[in-house]
Amino acid sequence: MTANHPPGASLTLFALPKAFRGHIETIQRNAIRSWTQLDPAPEILLFGDDAGTTEIAEEFGLRHIPGIGRNEFGTPLVSDLFHQAQSAATHETLCYVNSDIILLADFLPAVERILRFRERFLMVGRRLDLDLAEPLTFDARGWEVSLRRRAVAQGKMNIARSIDYFVFPRKLYPPLPEMALGRFWWDNWLIWKAHNLGAAVVDATEVVLAVHQNHGYAHYAGGRDAMLEGEEARRNCRLGCETDPADFDNGLYWRYFYTIDDASHVLTREGIKPTRRHTWKMVKRTLGNPRSLPRLVRQTLVGSR
Repeated sequence: MTANHPPGASLTLFALPKAFRGHIETIQRNAIRSWTQLDPAPEILLFGDDAGTTEIAEEFGLRHIPGIGRNEFGTPLVSDLFHQAQSAATHETLCYVNSDIILLADFLPAVERILRFRERFLMVGRRLDLDLAEPLTFDARGWEVSLRRRAVAQGKMNIARSIDYFVFPRKLYPPLPEMALGRFWWDNWLIWKAHNLGAAVVDATEVVLAVHQNHGYAHYAGGRDAMLEGEEARRNCRLGCETDPADFDNGLYWRYFYTIDDASHVLTREGIKPTRRHTWKMVKRTLGNPRSLPRLVRQTLVGSR
């Protein structure tokens, strides 16, 4: 242990890769190799039994948990993934990360700073999209410096609605709804849930460069449109209306799905600072859904009695 890595900074990363084929294999290898380069080395759990996952786990010496709960479409369930990860993790701090995200040396210091700030927290951050078709050479000296320069020069920062990593303490989340992983709404709901539980939601975008390797959506049945608007996405949205299930049919589902702009705090190079962005986002959402305003007013009045 060194002064830069206090005991609480030990981390378990977990992910559920897609089948290792073609370009997806290249970018997932890049991502997973980048996680193994972090210092101190995190525990890494790879879930699922899609083609190549067992072999990658063996090649890199990672823990592999093949069994994962799925819905009738064969899509992995967020609830089972998070439950198993929290049960299997060696460490008290966990991070779910999408398998196309490259993490760099700035990631763990950011986690450490937030661990010192608050016991109950959720760390998220925007990703930088980059076209990357080739395997990275991690054994080459200066690979990270080179990649960082390329990402900054050629990459594009994605919107706050896309969330690709979540860092949180083991006991933050209770059992989760049976949402479909990789379909719309589940990641935005996790931010709402952290808010609902009174955790500090910290946006680490300013200090963490998370590189997302661009890819197509042929691996999804129905492509990108089905991922965003298909039956499983609609079910995720309905399941997210936790306080009042009728909110889905009443057009109030937007109350449960936050973005990174709903963070309560931002991590900067100078420190962790509170932000009022969430308040403004809620005002914007409310005004942007005028048809649901009468229902929202009625609910508020009934709840205040």
